[in-house]
Amino acid sequence: MPKAEAVEPLISGASRAQIVAILGAMRAIADTGRGATASDQAAIESAARYMFGYDGPVDPQSAPIVSPDALATALAGSNLAGDAAKFMTIMAVIDAPVDDAKFSAVLTYAGKLGIHARYLDEIAEAARQHLQEALADMTRANMVSITGHPWAGGDAGAWLLPYQGKAADPALAARFTELKDLDQKTFGYQFWAHFNRNGYAFPGDPRGLNAAFSLPHDTVHVVTGYDTVARGEILASTFTAAMHRSFPMAGHILPAIFSWHLRVEINKVAGAYGGALDPREVWRAYAAGAQCRTDTFAPGWDFWAYVVRPIEDLRREWNIPVGGLQPLGAHS
Repeated sequence: MPKAEAVEPLISGASRAQIVAILGAMRAIADTGRGATASDQAAIESAARYMFGYDGPVDPQSAPIVSPDALATALAGSNLAGDAAKFMTIMAVIDAPVDDAKFSAVLTYAGKLGIHARYLDEIAEAARQHLQEALADMTRANMVSITGHPWAGGDAGAWLLPYQGKAADPALAARFTELKDLDQKTFGYQFWAHFNRNGYAFPGDPRGLNAAFSLPHDTVHVVTGYDTVARGEILASTFTAAMHRSFPMAGHILPAIFSWHLRVEINKVAGAYGGALDPREVWRAYAAGAQCRTDTFAPGWDFWAYVVRPIEDLRREWNIPVGGLQPLGAHS
């Protein structure tokens, strides 16, 4: 297991006063409606470490709460406002169901910071009890991010499962099956083993997911080591958001959290689960994704170009810790 310190902080150059102000605003979101929970406290500690590299003692229980005006003043002249708004949004869902009051508080802070973003429109819809509208936009943002093209609408589930009936592609599925014959240290073999271990069908099989999604997404699982239970899916999606940076919050982080933490079903393929967000590891995944030197969802990224490469060589090349990121003691 590589040391957690192998992942560098996301943000460098923030002053202590700016760090304390952002953490104080995050604490204010956690405190909205009730006192911060143990999960909230763990999230603030981990954010201080992985977002800012803050090496001083962090006592979330005594972190001073910072008002929207005070945060705006503290961050004036910096480029930290956008990050602060994202961090507060994540804090709003650390240890709660969909919480209108927390979302409204985030929007107040974002307004004072002058931040306008698609993901903020989504939580504004959720705060107004327009949950289906918010979910529909998350789907659109996710599809645009994945495909690189505008999404006209329609059944995202059908796009994810395109090999039904006459559309089956046995030759494509067989190409993936052949990966089992590679050396076990290769990325290709580990990709095959990931599917075999989880009982997944390969692209081309009627039960398989669209290769346009499955190859980049499952590559993230393989190289990071994040498993495919709900907790691991949130971490993989967070890593992807920071790696790919196309609608990272609106199209990746929020849909994953709504699906696998807030028990809100966006589509039948993803399903809906509750309480799976890891308040410590989510920030590490965020920082690690930002440092990744490849983007598996980038146009032209070629899965087949890497299958014979040793997986640890790829991790080094792509700036992922040797052995991956899966936390010690988690499922594998």
